[in-house]
Amino acid sequence: MVKVLFVCLGNICRSPMAEAIMRDLVEKEGLSEKISVDSAGTGSWHIGEPPHKGTVKKLAEYNVSTEGLVARQFSKKDFEEYDYIVGMDESNIRNISRITGQPDDPKVVRLLDLTDAKKDVPDPYYTGDFQETYDLVSEGCRVLLEKIKKEM
Repeated sequence: MVKVLFVCLGNICRSPMAEAIMRDLVEKEGLSEKISVDSAGTGSWHIGEPPHKGTVKKLAEYNVSTEGLVARQFSKKDFEEYDYIVGMDESNIRNISRITGQPDDPKVVRLLDLTDAKKDVPDPYYTGDFQETYDLVSEGCRVLLEKIKKEM
């Protein structure tokens, strides 16, 4: 089983959006028995909360389920359990490295570094632009899934 973990700051906007989109893509390709997907935040502010209403609304527009999504905090144990740890921005990558004590590990990657965009996924909690986040995260998830399929 290939295990993918998406990580952002609070685990209510970007990473649960990525989890839901990736889960949807994996299900549509019939790979749910081979790929598991989860998300976490590096901060503790939203532990136990559902995704942000903007994330839920945007995903609903595309018929992507948010069922079962609950914010949790990233831990050092996650580093040992997951094959791909995917941060949404450079700050997330630094926080992951700080928490794990594993700087520059190849299993930790910034999502859009897998695409031609090679930039941070903006946080819609601050920008309010959930459409831009959805578009960028969707592209990143599609590229990541193709990468995983080639490496399986």
